[in-house]
Amino acid sequence: MNGRHAGLGAATLAALALAVSVTAAAIEAPPAPGTPQKVTIPAKTRFALDNGLVATLVPFGEVPKVAVLARVRTGNLNEGGRTWLADLATDLLKEGTENYDARQLAEAAARMGGALSIGVGSETTTVSIDVLAEFGPDAVALVADVLRRPTFPASELPRIKQDFMRSLAVSRSQPQALGSEAFNALLYPDHPFGTIFPTEEELSSYTIDDVRGYYADNFGARRTRIYVGGVFDEPAMETAIREAFGDWAEGPEVFIDVPTPVAKAQGRFVDRPDAVQSNIILGLPVADPSSEDYTRLQFTNSLFGAAGFLSRLVQNIREDKGYAYSPGSGMSSHYRDTIWQTSANVDTPSTGPALTEIFAELRRLQDEPPSDREMELIRNYRTGVFTLANASRGGVLGTIAFMDFHGLPDSWLEDYVPRFRAVTAAEVQETARDYLRVDDMTLVVVGDGQQVREQLREVPEASRLEGL
Repeated sequence: MNGRHAGLGAATLAALALAVSVTAAAIEAPPAPGTPQKVTIPAKTRFALDNGLVATLVPFGEVPKVAVLARVRTGNLNEGGRTWLADLATDLLKEGTENYDARQLAEAAARMGGALSIGVGSETTTVSIDVLAEFGPDAVALVADVLRRPTFPASELPRIKQDFMRSLAVSRSQPQALGSEAFNALLYPDHPFGTIFPTEEELSSYTIDDVRGYYADNFGARRTRIYVGGVFDEPAMETAIREAFGDWAEGPEVFIDVPTPVAKAQGRFVDRPDAVQSNIILGLPVADPSSEDYTRLQFTNSLFGAAGFLSRLVQNIREDKGYAYSPGSGMSSHYRDTIWQTSANVDTPSTGPALTEIFAELRRLQDEPPSDREMELIRNYRTGVFTLANASRGGVLGTIAFMDFHGLPDSWLEDYVPRFRAVTAAEVQETARDYLRVDDMTLVVVGDGQQVREQLREVPEASRLEGL
């Protein structure tokens, strides 16, 4: 025994051993979680202007800050086949208004203690800012200026198009993007959602008149909702909204084009010679947020692949097999349309075995009820995440905007935690059978054809699909 440990007697060593065992036991048996808190919407005020714009005011918290979110019902769905035109228009919104150039916009937001955030999605365009409470009315005016008075400077279009060209080139070099492109094309063959990238020729052809035409055709009061959350003077904020937006033209009515995605077994292989990884995407249409089954789907999805290390998929093909680093699953929703998908990036020699395990986990979810421990872990994890997500003014506004978009009542948020916790093992099993139907799924694999195609022939569910 060396000098450093020579003074440790039997009693001391025994005490150390006991401490280690107690610590290990504490790690293995964490304390029980507290009682889940029901999420409630603060008393809110909603009013509509004569031009059709709807505003929602939500007092929230005690920190003297206020968030303003404007959401316009237009996005890639409204491009008329000119992919990324909405993205170009949204980027150009940042380049100035009749009252501010791009730098002045940024400086005006900074003086309020915030920064403008402008973005576009498949069906909505958003402009938001989070500022010190005293500047709430000024923030509303700034957001209105961006939405109502953009100048779309022609001088900035070449630079932005060049940025988009680089982004397009990078995307087309990424296997995940190539997989998503093929997946969407199979699910939405006759709908704008089926095309996520333009060609270089299309992107090059867009003019400033195209951008301005898109704006004129799609922006206006009737498609716009304003949300305010935080600490603010309610009468002053309502006055600010009415003054900033009250004389805005009504604009077009909301354009709705609900797709009918393909729900049948189909596949596509995207060859990337010498790729060291394969990218697997598997999915199908499921119930959208307006359905009574949506919460059960969220629970089932979490158990399968959307709750990190608590999910079966992660435990299987990452922890147990080592096939993939970050497998997972999720649901992406449009208005009255939702796609469930699972994806994994796996090393090339493990492509077939990983896909076999994915199908096996789907069938196990249908054939065997989850254990009580699994159910409780998912309940605690997901309701905790949901509660935290709605513990900020921005989170609450995002959830209310989500509910408005999908036509959900206030009770959807208020009852979410007890509703989620009430899902049973039998309902998870039933949901998996009803919605995660293996025989109706679209499969896309991106990888080295020479090595991967032969592996796919050994997977029964994949071997029967044309295109693989």
